[in-house]
Amino acid sequence: MFSLRLSPEQVEIRRTVRQFAEKEIKPIALERDREEDFDRRSPWEVLGKANGLGLRTLALSEKNGGAGADALTDCIVAEELAAADVGVAATLNHSSDLARLFFDHYMTDAQRERFLPEFLKDERFHLAIAGHEPDTDLGWNYHHPTIEGAGYRTVATRDGDDWIINGTKNFITNAPIAKLILVQVQMGPRAGASAAGMIFVERNAPGLIIREHDKVGRRLGSNGELAFDNCRVPGANVVESGHGLLTQRMTQGRSRPRFQALNLGIGRAAYEAALDYARLRVQGGRPIVEHQAVAMRLADMAIALAEARSLIWQAAWAADHPDGYQDGSLPDLPLQSFAKVATSEMVFRVATDAAQIFGGMGVMRELPMQKYVRDALIFLHSEHSNDVARLKIAEHLAGYRRPD
Repeated sequence: MFSLRLSPEQVEIRRTVRQFAEKEIKPIALERDREEDFDRRSPWEVLGKANGLGLRTLALSEKNGGAGADALTDCIVAEELAAADVGVAATLNHSSDLARLFFDHYMTDAQRERFLPEFLKDERFHLAIAGHEPDTDLGWNYHHPTIEGAGYRTVATRDGDDWIINGTKNFITNAPIAKLILVQVQMGPRAGASAAGMIFVERNAPGLIIREHDKVGRRLGSNGELAFDNCRVPGANVVESGHGLLTQRMTQGRSRPRFQALNLGIGRAAYEAALDYARLRVQGGRPIVEHQAVAMRLADMAIALAEARSLIWQAAWAADHPDGYQDGSLPDLPLQSFAKVATSEMVFRVATDAAQIFGGMGVMRELPMQKYVRDALIFLHSEHSNDVARLKIAEHLAGYRRPD
């Protein structure tokens, strides 16, 4: 049964990561956030130190060289890193989770033998998955099957033993720094019809062009656009079918709530900064934390963060124990989708409320409050919009099941 009691190992991991984040990440975060040049902004030295702690391979199984962390541990670490800077946290968390998916689940033995040693050896070997592209979401309608022909427009066609990819992907986390990218495409014609598929594409593949997106938030993390112009990829890089269970968890809103844990870290950082400031700022002869209006706002922020953390931890436990839905230990709900909507809206509200406590100082660039607001804004639009998430939850409540 789901429990909020952490193991001694999880408590120690949280302490170690919190110390690392406070010492190595937080001191550089605000200054790097202001850098316009992507290369100067990228915190490679910090990412290297984090790799030394095993954070780049945290979720990867032990048999493949990682720590094999469960979903709850993954979320605990994500929150601690994001409380210092969500861009650094997102880079590490994304590569860690994709390492779990790629090397533990998606790859053949031959693909693993080819890519895994280099990934483990190279601290700058990061991973990305490229699904989103312009107009992709137009294929989704509430309570109706997916619109035919509105799937991926990025197409892979066979040319001898190779595949040729053409199309565009955007808003891809880690794209500008990734050395291996799993690209979701339409592969065809196959038996007279196109079919969705996945292909591993290396960074140096001919015909692949990568452009960094200039975002308002999460600026120490990388995000970009991939353009495939007759990009040639070996046929050996194609992912075999048979990963339906993992895909099903994602589409049903029951995957790891790692994005929500990252978002929670932003909210916690904003709240802690506001609480510290309220204890120091004196107005009317006493610290403003003793003013009723400020105290009530801080209390509401603390309550919201606790609620979000509880929901995230429950969703994380559920991701590792899907049988809990069948035996009644868990409510028959898409808990990760619940966490996505609740956390993103709550954190944005906490960040803006925290900025209000700073008064005019809340918009000054030399203080981090404006950064927390910008970072929180990103998560209102990550994965998919909250309106789409709500409609998918509504489908579940109504008993509608999308055809596979």
